[in-house]
Amino acid sequence: MTDLAWLTAWSQPLMRTGQVILILALAWLAQRILTRGISRLGQRYPQLPAELLVPLRGLTRWLILGSAFMLVLERLGVSAQVLWGALTGFVAVAAIAFFAIWSVLSNLFCALLIFALGPFRIGDCVEVLESADKPGVRGRVLDINLFYTTLEDLTGDAPGTWIQIPNSLFFQKAVRRWRNGEMPAARKIEVDHH
Repeated sequence: MTDLAWLTAWSQPLMRTGQVILILALAWLAQRILTRGISRLGQRYPQLPAELLVPLRGLTRWLILGSAFMLVLERLGVSAQVLWGALTGFVAVAAIAFFAIWSVLSNLFCALLIFALGPFRIGDCVEVLESADKPGVRGRVLDINLFYTTLEDLTGDAPGTWIQIPNSLFFQKAVRRWRNGEMPAARKIEVDHH
């Protein structure tokens, strides 16, 4: 009788442990099979770009491991409703935070692109065009930082003033550029008459 009491006392935890191990083993096996299948698909069809296959393998891996983690927590007694509520709440807060700081992140990313690609440099004259028929903001580039590019105003309306333009604007509008800070003579005359 004492042997059966011991067995009944430990049967529930042993069963849960076995289920957790089975879930983890099946998740590992499914992840290996699917990522290997994606790799073979890329070998069989070389026209599929690697830039597509690498994130697809990563997404597959994370979906399987996330699902396995949720199943393990459910087997350990955490309610599925609580898990999904926490997950959707986290995703909602992350999405709101992402949109709240989108303009800041956009300017930071565009600053990195300006530094890396060099569409203009300090000392160059640039014009951010509003449209083909309207003149835009013109100036000599004085400084490029992580949020703004500072231009010395060359329009004649307020000579010597500085204009700070968000870095993301240089990738949203057409930009005219003159190297070494020299605009053509005809352009300088037009600027001086405004």
